[in-house]
Amino acid sequence: MTETTTSTNHVNAAFNKGHTAFMPYYTLGYPDQVKSLDIIEACANNGADLMELGIPFSDPLADGPTIQHSTQTALQNGITVEKCLESVAALRSRGLGIPFMLMGYYNPILAYGLERFTRDAHQSGADGFIIPDLPPEEAGPMMGLCEELDLAMTFLLAPNSPQERIQEVVQVNTGFIYLVSVTGITGARDSLPEDLEQFIGRVRGYSRQPIAVGFGISNPDQAKMVGKLADGVIVGSALIKATNEADNPVKAAGDFVHAMVQAMRS
Repeated sequence: MTETTTSTNHVNAAFNKGHTAFMPYYTLGYPDQVKSLDIIEACANNGADLMELGIPFSDPLADGPTIQHSTQTALQNGITVEKCLESVAALRSRGLGIPFMLMGYYNPILAYGLERFTRDAHQSGADGFIIPDLPPEEAGPMMGLCEELDLAMTFLLAPNSPQERIQEVVQVNTGFIYLVSVTGITGARDSLPEDLEQFIGRVRGYSRQPIAVGFGISNPDQAKMVGKLADGVIVGSALIKATNEADNPVKAAGDFVHAMVQAMRS
C-alpha cells in the first residue's frame, strides 16, 4: 500500500483484480506467534488476495471448535492484542502488501482502549476490522475512529437478516459486506445452503459494495461454486484444519490456498 492509498481503497482494490477474491482466515499466534507469521506469509505468497487475521479471545461466540481450539492455544501461549498488532507490523516488514482485516471481539478491544486500538492497528499496517459481536447500532464510536483514519469497517449479515437489517448494514459498512452463508458458527461443512444465491441476490439489491461469503466453505469445489456468485470467498476452519493435520503446516497452508485459488480461477 502506498502512502497515498487509503486502507478502504486498499481493501476495495482486492475485489477488483478481474477475479473473485480469495480471503483466508488465520488465527494470530497459532500454533505460536512466529509460526503463525510463516503460515500467513505462505497464504499471501500462494494467491490470497486479502486476509482475515484473528485476534484470539476467550469466548469467541461466532467460532466453531476448530477456530476455538486455535484461539485457546494462542491465548495459552501468551498472545495478546498488543502482540497481535506487533504481528501485523512484522508481516508488513516482511514485505506483504495484501490487505489485512483484523477479526476480533469487542471486549478485548475495549479493554485495550478503543482509540488506542484503532490508532495502533492503523500504525501496524492493518486495513480494517471485522467484529462479529458489534452491531451497527452500537458501533458509532468505533466507526467514527475508523472514518477518521480511513479504516474499513465490515459488518456481518446472516441468511435470516431482515430487509431492515440489510439496509442498515449497507448504509454504514465500508470495505466489503461479509455474508454468513449459514445461521450458526464457523466450521467446514459438507454442503452449501440451497438458498445462498438468493441470499446474495437480496443483498445485491441494496448495495454495490463487494460481497464476500464465509462460514462452511471447506474445499476447492465449494470455493469455486461460491466464487461464481460472490465477489469474495472466505475460508478459515478448513485452512486451520489443514495445517493441524500436516507435518509441515507452512507448506500445507500454501498448498491449501493454491488449490483454492486454482479452482476459483479455472
